Amino acid sequence: MDPQRAAGAIVGSAVGDALGGPFEFGPQGAFSARFPTPGAGDEMCGGGGWDPGEATDDTQMAVLVAESLLERRGLDLPDIFARFQRWAASDPKDIDLHTEDVLTNGMPWDLAAAIHFQVNQRAAGNGSLMRASTSAVHFAAAGQQATMDAARRIAALTHGDRAAWEGTAIFHELIRVTFEDINPLTALPDILALIHPDHRSRYDTVLSPDWHPDQATEFNGAVWPCLGSSVWALRTTGSFEDAIRGRVLYLPDLLQLAHRLGEGPSMRGG
Repeated sequence: MDPQRAAGAIVGSAVGDALGGPFEFGPQGAFSARFPTPGAGDEMCGGGGWDPGEATDDTQMAVLVAESLLERRGLDLPDIFARFQRWAASDPKDIDLHTEDVLTNGMPWDLAAAIHFQVNQRAAGNGSLMRASTSAVHFAAAGQQATMDAARRIAALTHGDRAAWEGTAIFHELIRVTFEDINPLTALPDILALIHPDHRSRYDTVLSPDWHPDQATEFNGAVWPCLGSSVWALRTTGSFEDAIRGRVLYLPDLLQLAHRLGEGPSMRGG
């Protein structure tokens, strides 16, 4: 795997996170209203409790996943969950309420998300998808089945709804085929065929060429429109800058992690 492309996937995700973080809970169109002309202002502006260029809880959790994969030399689910728990207990600037509930409900790593879902019947947020850049890069070299399986298992640590697992698995596979120089958009039909039948049609809708984010039927924090909007941006823009409207930051710690993850996975299991 080209380490520069691995770094681009991970650092690019963090840059987009830092760009959008200050606008996460604002009204629709707030970013475009503030910066109507691309590149005309300091778009990496910070706000909402975030410093300019500071990535949010999504990237913080992605780093925790990366550190576990590297230090444990493979997928160690209890270790990832324990890292999540320690992070949640450290009073982070922001943490999704759903994720906080799962990580602090006192249940073991393999039951916490499932029990939360049984009680609340709501666990299809985009949290597991938003933190998936590091694991997607790490498992890409292991092949289709391994990367999609890893995506589902890591997602299930905090999200009991299989919809979140499947969306994360799609993202993992999109990253994998891109590293193989396959157009991810042309690969989508084959990827969707691998999705659990109970969830395939919903993803088929939001990932279709004629879907637009304005057609979303769920709130923007749900996994379906989150993934759908990302693929829509991929279809309708021609560059990284156009897609996220941001300026590239140099993130040395994250860049070092990205290069190490790009060296390939160790499939020790867990």
